[in-house]
Order: sequence, then structure tokens, then C-alpha cells
Amino acid sequence: MKEQRKFGSFRSSFSWLLKMAGRDGKASSRKLTLFMASIVLGIAAVVGIQSFGENLKDNIASQSKSLMGADFTIDSEDPPNERVQQIIDSLGGADAREIRFASMAAFSRTDATKLVQVRGIEGDFPFYGELETKPSSAANDFRTRDAALVDATAMAQLGVEIGDSIKIGAVKLPVAGELISVPGSSSLFSSMAPPVIIPYKYIDESGLVQKGSRIDYEFYFRSSLGTDMEELEEKLDPVLDQNDADLDTHSSTSERLGRRYENFSKFLNLVAFIALLLGCVGIASAIHIYIKGKLKAVALLKCLGATRKQTFLIYLIQIAVMGFLGGLMGTLLGLLLQRSFPVVLGDLLPFQVELSFSWQPVFMGLLLGVIISVLFALYPLMGTLYVSPLETLRVREKGTGRSKRSAIWVSLAIFLFIYLFSFWLLNDWLYAAGFVGGMMLTFAILAGVASLFMNLIRKYFPASWGFVPRQSLRNLFRPQNQTLTLVLTIGVGAFLISTLYFTRDLLLAQASIEGDADSPNLILLDVQTEQRDKVVATIRQQGFPVINTIPIVTMRVQNLRGIPVNELRKDTASEVNTWILNHEFRVTYRDSIIASETLQEGQWVPEYKEQEIIPISVSDGFAQSAMVGVGDTVDFNVQGVVMPTVVKSIRKVDWARMQLNFSLVFPAGVLENAPQFKVLTTRVPDERSSAHLQRELVRQFPNVSIIDLRQVLTVIGDILDKISLLINFMAFFSIFTGVIVLLGAVRTSKYQRIRESVLLRTIGARSRQILKITALEYLYLGALGSLSGILLSLIASQLLAWLLFDASFLPSIIPFLIIFPAITLLVLAVGLGNSLGIIKSPPLEVLRKESR
Repeated sequence: MKEQRKFGSFRSSFSWLLKMAGRDGKASSRKLTLFMASIVLGIAAVVGIQSFGENLKDNIASQSKSLMGADFTIDSEDPPNERVQQIIDSLGGADAREIRFASMAAFSRTDATKLVQVRGIEGDFPFYGELETKPSSAANDFRTRDAALVDATAMAQLGVEIGDSIKIGAVKLPVAGELISVPGSSSLFSSMAPPVIIPYKYIDESGLVQKGSRIDYEFYFRSSLGTDMEELEEKLDPVLDQNDADLDTHSSTSERLGRRYENFSKFLNLVAFIALLLGCVGIASAIHIYIKGKLKAVALLKCLGATRKQTFLIYLIQIAVMGFLGGLMGTLLGLLLQRSFPVVLGDLLPFQVELSFSWQPVFMGLLLGVIISVLFALYPLMGTLYVSPLETLRVREKGTGRSKRSAIWVSLAIFLFIYLFSFWLLNDWLYAAGFVGGMMLTFAILAGVASLFMNLIRKYFPASWGFVPRQSLRNLFRPQNQTLTLVLTIGVGAFLISTLYFTRDLLLAQASIEGDADSPNLILLDVQTEQRDKVVATIRQQGFPVINTIPIVTMRVQNLRGIPVNELRKDTASEVNTWILNHEFRVTYRDSIIASETLQEGQWVPEYKEQEIIPISVSDGFAQSAMVGVGDTVDFNVQGVVMPTVVKSIRKVDWARMQLNFSLVFPAGVLENAPQFKVLTTRVPDERSSAHLQRELVRQFPNVSIIDLRQVLTVIGDILDKISLLINFMAFFSIFTGVIVLLGAVRTSKYQRIRESVLLRTIGARSRQILKITALEYLYLGALGSLSGILLSLIASQLLAWLLFDASFLPSIIPFLIIFPAITLLVLAVGLGNSLGIIKSPPLEVLRKESR
């Protein structure tokens, strides 16, 4: 009976709390609605990205076979040796095969040339998915008609039509159709070398498979039902690795693809999480002002017999309910938002994403709404615990007391939540700690700037200024001011967008082509030794210089520090990277270091003396991956001849520079007589000259591939633009959340401003003057917040340039000319738009408010 009475008492008490929370919340619905809006956008961003990430993961798993076009493949950079051929035969033989390489193609009608990826296919590949062509019949007809399929984008760019002829090496074929999509095609490489598919039998006739050419041999397999792909890979892959071949299954390929997009998704989640945290700042600020306005109501409830706990719970229930509603609205908006991601991502995705519903992001959005609302409202809510009933009879200007211990516990809870949520997004303790630390530092710097600005105004107040500018400055540190909150939200939004812009400029600057006459912008690959003089003569006849002639020798690692690579492949404890053991290296020889290299360790040896073991120089990346240092021996297999060498120096190579760089460099006097081909570089002044030279070279030397570095830069710029668009799209949430917080700040301090307006009118101020005061206040806030964010992004970009990209950073003036004024004017417009009603409020309105 006693327990039943306790339960009944608890139930009635909780029912009363709900009624009181509902009644009070209904009376304050406008203020709480804006508080709720502070979290909607952040939750929408997180839920949208999470939901899209889940869909992306499911699509990759379900379409893994269509992405590859087969169940598994065996590929090699050389024709399969006897052991590899035995494995292929033991699997029942390949169901389809392909030879793939880059080459120049010429189109006779338009007289255009283009570097393309030639794919000679035999068999019914793809087994899953399809060759999407226009017309659709061309996907099958090109084999029987002895024709080619050409990338649709390349055809549009070059003005090529169906029925035109394409010349690849010595082969000339009609164009059967436009190739829209093909399984196993890399979107990045396709942008620089679009695919052209021809029947397999024409590969030999083209005459392009020559010594030194980079050729990929691909064998496609369709497995029987129930084949264990992991077991197959575990059994065959080590053997194939020992024979310079590789096995890929549809499941392992989908895992790699999933990891790639998962990392990108994690980054976007962090951007969305920052928007959510800005909303949390808005919550804390809005509740702080809201509770300040409720102190007399709390004191009155205590006079009527309510306990500290009950008054606290009334407002806590209000906040939790509004948080739940905000989470619900944010979740619904996030589910709608995810439908825009396939459109925004565009060509960055290698397949069409089919969107479906998932419950996990929904639960997460609802839970987030409640947790962050309660957690970030706890500190201002604690003020209700220390309100005296005497507050009903007197006005107390001081803030309400708080327990320092409680405040510390609340702060720790907030920090722990941020850290755990970051860890959930990143799945790495160290990265989560770095993100939280960097974010806290950014917030702390912006908060410090706002506090310093207010203190400086107080200390050096310009008493000689006119009434309007003086009053606008006073508003920045008046009671219930929003300077700190707005500088935080505006500054973080500006910081995100500016950092993105500066980083993009940094990446493009690294890849830029130098403007001097000695810097090449056209590279000729696969020039055979016997062709060199004729190619040089052709370039000079067109009036262009030959800047570099770079010899290339292909070789593989035979032994590392005296240990054969076959033994290293079998050694599971070996820390040597597998690419070192399987890669066919393109190596050059010369007597000097070039501009993109700096000597890091050891001594550069310009020329080989026969009495010594051959000295070589390796890049720092090779040294790290191969676990070798100065003095270690490396034996190479050069066309069947084993060549012993010793590492004499380690170079730091700037791979981002648009010039030919090498992991391995031999001294002069060693490889001159080895089988080799040449790479020539030249510089042409414009696109027309480049096109004319390329046509002439392709006509005379069809095996030579030509890379126009300006086209490569255009592709890189396009990709960066797409990524920038997506990240700017997410940064928009941070800016818009700041606008919502700004709206909330204006609305929640509305009656404080009405009171100020009435007092100013009482002493003779006009509406125009009050409008100017308000405009100047928001102009200061917008300028301070955006400028602080941009300057902070300058520091962050400089650190990225030093620590990550190892490059010099020259900041652009664009953020100062566009981002700074745009955000400042946005803040000014929002502030004025929401303050007009306050300025026009008649004095009686505030008197009635005070009398209530």
C-alpha cells in the first residue's frame, strides 16, 4: 500500500509537472520555436549525410558485381607467364579478356586528336551491368561490325559523330556509338583519357603494344553459385603476387570503394557536426535569455509551494519536448536532404545510387534532438535552482547563483558528448581527439576575440563620438547582448568557407604550370629510341623547343637487402609494402638533381665508376615503403639481367609539381645501353598550336602518347570544383544555422530592445537614429565575426601548407572581397529585418508588458 501511494504520488506529481510545462510552454511558444529551429538544420545535415552514407554502402554491396562487370578478375602488366596461365586454365579459362592501354587517337573528319584509353575486349563482358551506349544496339553491334565505341563526352567535345572514323595506331575503324558508361572505368582517369572500346583482334594490328608501353592484361571470370570469394582470394592471390599478377574479387573491390567514400562521408559528417554545434551555442544562448525572463515566474511558483526540483523539471521537460520536436523536424528535413546528394555529387559517383529508407538515422536524429537540447540547456537551467521567492518583490540585476561543482559536471558532460560523437563519426580515438581539440581551439579563439573586442570598447570608449555611433558601441556590451554568440556562429561559418577556398587554391597552385619558357606544358610518352631524332625534328620544324629528353628503363625489384622478393611476399611479418614487391618501376638516369627534388640524406652520385657497386638515389616514399636506408642494397631485374645497387642518397620529391618525377634515379654511365624508351617535353603557346602539333605527331608516330598538361589542370580544377560545391553546400548549413541563432537572439531579447527603444525616444531619439544604431551594431558584429573567421582560416591554411602539403601558401584576396562583405551584409539584413518591428513599437506596449 505504501509503495502504491508512492507511485500514485509520483504519477500525480509528474502529471502536474507536464501540465505546468505545457501551459508555460504554450505561453512562450514563439521563443521556444526559435530555440528549436537552432538545432533543426544541424540535425538535418547529420541525418541526411548518415542516411545517404547508409544508402551508399548498401548500393556498393548490392552493385559490386555490376561495378566490376564480373565475379572476379586476374590482371597483370605483362602477358601471363606459364604459372599464371595454369591458374587461369584451372579455373576453366577466362570467360572474357581485355588488353588496355593509353594511346593517341585521331578522328579523320574533324582532324582532331585525343589521348584515350584503348580497351580491346573479347567475350561477353560485362557479365553484370551493361555497356550503356547510344544507340543501345551499339553495345553488341560493335563486335560484329568491327567498329569502335567512343566516350560520349569526348565525342561532344571534339565534334565527332556516329559513322566517323577513328584511327588508333595502324587501325582505322568506324564509330558505332557513344559510350556512356562501362563497368570498371575510373571516372578520374576517364576525364583525362576517355575510354574507347574496340574488338580484341585489332590490338595486335594497331602496332601499339611495344617495348616500354604500359599495358594492362585483364581476364574476367564468372563464378559458379556459392563460390566463396574470400577463400578464393586467400588461396590464389599470394601465388599470383609471386608471378607479378593480381586477383580482385567483386567483394574486395566493393570494400575498397566503400572505404574511399566512407572517408569522404566522415569529412562531410564533421562539417555537419560543426553546424550542429553552432545550433547548440544558439540553444545555450536562447535558453539563457529565456530563463532570465522566467525568473519571476520561478520565484512565484516557489512562493506557492513548488520545490527547487519541481521548478527545474518544469523547464527541463519543456526543453526536452522542444528538442524532440526539433529532432523530428530535422530528421524529416535530413531524409529529404539526402535526395539532393546524388545530384550534388554528380560524376564523383561511379554508379546510380538507389535511395531507400533506413531506421538508424531516424533514431539518431530524434535522440540527438533530445540529448543536445537538454545537455546544452542544463547550465542556464541551473539558475532556476537558486532563485529566491523574494525575487517576486524585488529586481535583482546580478545573475542567479550556480553550484561550481554542478557547472563543472555539466561542462564535462558536454565535452564527453562532443568527443564520443566525434569518435562515432571517425571511428578513431586519435582523430576524434584532434578534431575536438581543433574545434575547441577555434571556438576559444573566436570567443576570445569577441571578449577582447568588448573589453577594448569599454576601456577605450570613444566619448567624443556622436550619439548614434556611441550608442551602437554600447549595445555590444549591454545587458543580454549577443556579441559572443553571434561572433562564434558567424566566425565559424566564415572560417569553414574560407578554409575550403584557400585549400583549393593551395592544391591548384601546387599543380600549376610555371610561366617561364623553360617549363614544359606538353609531354610525349613512349617515344622509341629509334624514333627520337625524327620526333625532335618534327617538334622543331613546328617552331617549338625540345626542353627535355628523359630516358626511361623498366625494371622490378629482385632482392631487398639480400632477401629475394618471393620470400618477402611469403613472410607475413614483413613490413615491406607489397607495391614495392610487385610494381614495375619506370626509372631514369641523370647526373643532377632537378627542381622538384631536395637531398634529404646521403650523398648524390652524378656518375658511375665501374669499380664500385652501382649507387642509386631513392625517393623518401620508396625508402619508407621498402624499409631501406643509405647503405642498404637493392637488386633489380632489368629485362632478365640482375643489377646490384646500393642506396647512396634519399631525395624528398614534390610529386604535386607538374613535371616528371621518379622514385628511382641511377647515375649517368649505367643504363645508357639498356632497353629503353624516351619521354620528350616541349612548350607550346596556345591550344591551337598544341592541337596542330599533336595532329602532326599522331600522323607520323601513332605509338606516341601526348599529355597536354593544361587539359590535366582543367580536369583537376573541375574535380576540385565539384568537391568544393559539395563542401560549400554543407558549409551553408553552418552559415544558415548562424542566421537562425541570430534570429533567435533578436527575438529572445525583443522586449529588452523595446525597453531601450522607449527610453531612447523618451530622451528625444528619433526612429531614424534608433535604426542607424541597430544597423551599426549588426554591421560591427557581421564584420567582426566574418573577418575573424577569415583571418583564422588564413592561419589554418598556412598550417595545412606547412604540415600536410609541404608547400608555400599565397593567400587569395577573393575571400576578403566576396565572403567578408557577403556575410557582413547578410548579418546586417537579418538584424535590421527583425528589428524593424521593435523600433516601431509604441511606448505603451512596453508599459503594458512591464505591468504584466
